[in-house]
Amino acid sequence: MTSSLRHVTIGCSDAYALGRFWSEVLGRPLHEDDRPGDEEALIEDAGLLFVTVQEAGSGKNRIHFDLQPQDRTREEEVERLLALGAVLVADRRRPDGTGWAVLADPEGNEFCVERGAAERAAG
Repeated sequence: MTSSLRHVTIGCSDAYALGRFWSEVLGRPLHEDDRPGDEEALIEDAGLLFVTVQEAGSGKNRIHFDLQPQDRTREEEVERLLALGAVLVADRRRPDGTGWAVLADPEGNEFCVERGAAERAAG
């Protein structure tokens, strides 16, 4: 018998606020019971559980997300995410269209934005 992955749990200082950010990023709703001030927030169909923890994080996260836009270009997605509150950490985009952008969410967790699906298909 094996196990299945139920959630990826992310410790943070404000579960609801960070959950709402990622809900907007992914275009998926928070669980209907989640409210501001809750200790947990769940994006159920993405398997992401945000849990408020008292201790501050230390050092770089050892896991991060790599996002691939499905209906827009990488540049359009980076601009959308910056407007949601992300911060550009490192620009690894190359003149030939390859590469990625490293962003951080409102709590400093880094993630990457790769080329969009149509950009990849075009070469």
